[in-house]
Amino acid sequence: MNMQLTRRDLMKGLATSVMSAGIPRTAWTQEPPTPLMKRLSEYMSQAESRALPADVLEKTKYHILDTFAAMISGSQLTPGRAAIQFVRAYGGDRVATVAASNILCGPIEAALANGVMAHADETDDSWPSGWHPGCNVIPSALAVGEKFGITGAHFTRAVALGYDLGARMLTALRPGIFDTHKSTHSIGGIFGSGAAAACAAKLNSQQIRWVLDYTAQQSSGIAAWSRDTDHIEKGFAFGGMPARGGVTSALLVHSGWTGVDDIFSGENNFFMANAPHGDLNALIDRLGERFEIMRTSIKKWTVGTPIQAPLDALEAILKRRPLAPDQVREIVVRMEPRTSVVNDREMPDVNIQHMLAIMLVDRTATFAAAHDKKRMQDPLILRHKAKVRLDPNSGQPLLTLTLSDGSSITENPTAVRGTAENPMTRGEVVEKARDLMQPILGVSATTRLIERLLDFENIRNVRELRPLVQRG
Repeated sequence: MNMQLTRRDLMKGLATSVMSAGIPRTAWTQEPPTPLMKRLSEYMSQAESRALPADVLEKTKYHILDTFAAMISGSQLTPGRAAIQFVRAYGGDRVATVAASNILCGPIEAALANGVMAHADETDDSWPSGWHPGCNVIPSALAVGEKFGITGAHFTRAVALGYDLGARMLTALRPGIFDTHKSTHSIGGIFGSGAAAACAAKLNSQQIRWVLDYTAQQSSGIAAWSRDTDHIEKGFAFGGMPARGGVTSALLVHSGWTGVDDIFSGENNFFMANAPHGDLNALIDRLGERFEIMRTSIKKWTVGTPIQAPLDALEAILKRRPLAPDQVREIVVRMEPRTSVVNDREMPDVNIQHMLAIMLVDRTATFAAAHDKKRMQDPLILRHKAKVRLDPNSGQPLLTLTLSDGSSITENPTAVRGTAENPMTRGEVVEKARDLMQPILGVSATTRLIERLLDFENIRNVRELRPLVQRG
C-alpha cells in the first residue's frame, strides 16, 4: 500500500476536517495572488540578472563602502562589542563573516551582529523618511551572499533591490504607520533585508511571495529604542533585528518552507493589520525606473540625521568668518518637535547641543569627537554647549548666531551635504570610509578593501572580501 500523500490529498483531508468543525472555508483556503503581487514578486525574482544603470551602480557601491566603514568602526563601540560578544558565545556554522573580528558563524547570526555594528556609531546612511537602509540591507545581502558564494555584481543588485522594497513599503504604509508608536526603521528594514536576502539566494517568484509572507510575520519594532541610553537596543531595532529577520525569511523558504501566497491581500493581511488605508500601488510604483538608493543620503558627519544640517550650517559660517568661540553669545537652531530625539541626549553623537559646541571649538566634528563620551563633561565644551538653544518652530533660517557685540549671522543650507540634492563625491565617500576603517584595519587592508568595494561588480565571489574585512 502506498503510504505517501500528495499535497492535494493533505489539503483535501484538511478541508474535510475544517468543514466538519464548522470553520469557514475562507479561513484556510488560499486565493491566487493579485496582479500586483505577481508583478512585484516577478520583478524581485529577476533582479539578480538585471544590470543596474551605470549611475545607480556607482551610487550603490558608495553605500556599500559607507556601510562597511560603519560596521568596522561600530565594532569598537558599546553596541558593536555587545554584538561580537553575542556571536562569539552563540556560535553557529562557520559560513559568514563578522566584520572587524576573527569570527565566522551562521548567516542569521552574522547578519544580526553586522547590522548592530553598522548602526552603532550613527554614521550609516539614511533614506528621506524614517529608515536607515544600509545597516540592515547590506549585512543581509552579505550573509546570504557568502553562504551561496555570489558575485559582486549579483550583490550590488540585491542591495539596490533591498533599498527599493523597504522604501516602497514605508511609502505604501503611509500615513498610518507614521502615526503609531511602531518603529518605521525596523519595518522598512526587514522588508528591505528580506528582499536583498531573497535576491542573494536566487529565489523564484513563488518563493519570493513566501519570503514576503514570513517577512510580514516578523515585522515588528516599537519606538521605545529612543529610551536606551547605551544605543544597543537602537542598533538592534534599526540594524540587527531587521537584518536577522530578512535572512531568516529567505533561508526558511530556500530550505523548502511554504506559506501564504499573497500576504498583502485577502483575509487578515499585512495591510489590514498595519495600515488599512495604505496604498498598495506604491509597492510597484516606477519599479525599475526610480531607484531608491539614489534618494538615500550618505552622512558627511558621523552623528544622528537631524544634526547634519545644523553642523553644515555652523561649518559654513565658520568658514566665512573664523569666529573665536567666545565671540558667540548664543546659537539658535530652528527644529521641528519630532527632532527631540537629538535634544540633549546622553550620547555625544545624538546630542545636538554637544555637537554644535564641538564644531564651535574644533571647527569640525570628527568621528573621534562624536564618540568621546568623556568630553561631554569637559568644562570648555559645557560652557559653549549652554549657548545652544532649540527653537521648536521649523522654518528659516535654520541657524542663527548672536555675537558678543549684539550682531547676528544666519545660515540656512539649501541641501544637506550627502543628500540626493547635494551628493558627496567619490573622493569624499572614500575619505570618510578611510577615516573610519584605517584605525582598526590598518592602512594596507583599508586601501585594498576600498579598492575592491569600488570595483565590486568585477568580484567573482563575495567571500574574497573576508580577509580584508576581518582582523585577528
